[in-house]
Amino acid sequence: MFDSAEKWHGFVATLKFPTTHIVGVERITSPQQMTVVNPTTGKIVTNIAQGTEIEIDLAVAAARNAFDNGPWPRLAPRERKEHMLKFADTIESHRDELAALVTLEMGKPISDSWGIELNALLRTIRWFAELADKIYDEVPHVGEGALALITREPVGVVGVVTPWNFPLTLTGWKIAPALAVGCTLVIKPSEISSLSVLRLAELALESGIPAGVINVVTGLGTEAGKALGVHNDVDALAFTGSTATGRQFLHYSADSNLKHVWLELGGKSANIVFADAPDLEAAAQAAAWGIRFNSGQMCTAPTRLLLQRSIQHSFTNRVIEILQEIKVGDPFDPLTQMGPIASAKQLNTINSHIESARSRNLQEVLKSSTIESDGFWLSPVVFSGILPDDALAQEEIFGPVLAVIAFDTEEEAVHIANNSKYGLAAAIWTSDLSRAHKVARKIKAGTVWVNCYEEGDLTVPFGGMKQSGNGRDKSIHALDKYLEIKTTWVQL
Repeated sequence: MFDSAEKWHGFVATLKFPTTHIVGVERITSPQQMTVVNPTTGKIVTNIAQGTEIEIDLAVAAARNAFDNGPWPRLAPRERKEHMLKFADTIESHRDELAALVTLEMGKPISDSWGIELNALLRTIRWFAELADKIYDEVPHVGEGALALITREPVGVVGVVTPWNFPLTLTGWKIAPALAVGCTLVIKPSEISSLSVLRLAELALESGIPAGVINVVTGLGTEAGKALGVHNDVDALAFTGSTATGRQFLHYSADSNLKHVWLELGGKSANIVFADAPDLEAAAQAAAWGIRFNSGQMCTAPTRLLLQRSIQHSFTNRVIEILQEIKVGDPFDPLTQMGPIASAKQLNTINSHIESARSRNLQEVLKSSTIESDGFWLSPVVFSGILPDDALAQEEIFGPVLAVIAFDTEEEAVHIANNSKYGLAAAIWTSDLSRAHKVARKIKAGTVWVNCYEEGDLTVPFGGMKQSGNGRDKSIHALDKYLEIKTTWVQL
């Protein structure tokens, strides 16, 4: 990793951007093009191919041929593991390049792109590679007159549609378990952050992953994404993104071949701080980090800060102090903690929520600082005294906007936390072990952290309840999305 913004900018100037779809071993283009915009400056970086149903058909055909006739599903699991480990090593050797592409296309600070995004990608591929040859089938006891086998088989061709906020991490979460069990893939990345995923697919080929196993088509969700969703030769689809788009993929499945659809959707996470929290400073640091990390563009972001009334004002003031100290600026500066919003469209969406809150005369205790720069900039904003039913506490803003809500009792905190259509994550800060367990059990969320936030590793599953989705990424449970269970009964 380079130690200065100047060195990073110099390195970026040497990069050759991938701009075409990857289908099998071919790089193909499209009549139409899309622009990739640098959110730091608002300027165009390059143009990439804008795929439609035509390119999706080609990619699915390549993935189908690779699954039906190619070596990947037929390799011994040990051999798939070796291929995936070599793929990870190839990624490691191009770490600076991939991190730079992520920062360039969506504005993530380079220290996060290099140290968090790439770490997550590498660990995911290596973890599932090591799991590939440790998956066992079952032989139940059915009596002496028969033999029953329960086997797990790869589902087939998997469509993967990923968002722009963690382009490599979330792609890795989808493709690594699918590769480990022998599936083939067609990936449709976000049009905002396609460069890093295209380069990832190129590196897969360079590392020796067979042709057709990983295909990438860039394009709009309404065109390429929909074409993948309705394709009758796609056996399963894994999606991370908005709840509205996830609902569309369920429609696409119903309108086509009833493919399995696995959804990781939106969130409005409750971060509950009781007055007896063991370390209020740590809780305040976590609350501030959670709203500014990735510019608040994170589905698990703790955007609802629930504070016991006796600490409401002092705790809010401390969070504001921390947010005022963060370094916002050039994302290629290794010291930068917060970069721009990923796109002009997303910035407009966030600002519309802020203006709506102001029109309702909500208490804005921290306004966004003015940043003298082109691009799509917004520093953290904090509103206090928010009622649980207010739009600011109900709608996923997907930006650095914090809603502070007061509560008195444990029961009230649980009620407020569950007063949401989402159920992705939550946190509890308390010294009372009994309270921690009771509240965690009552909260309807896929992940509940106690006295920490956003902690975990690949051994634990990640996913949501309610309108935050279904299925799980990470852990051995992620394999379930990409396997079919077959029963074979042999009469002896």
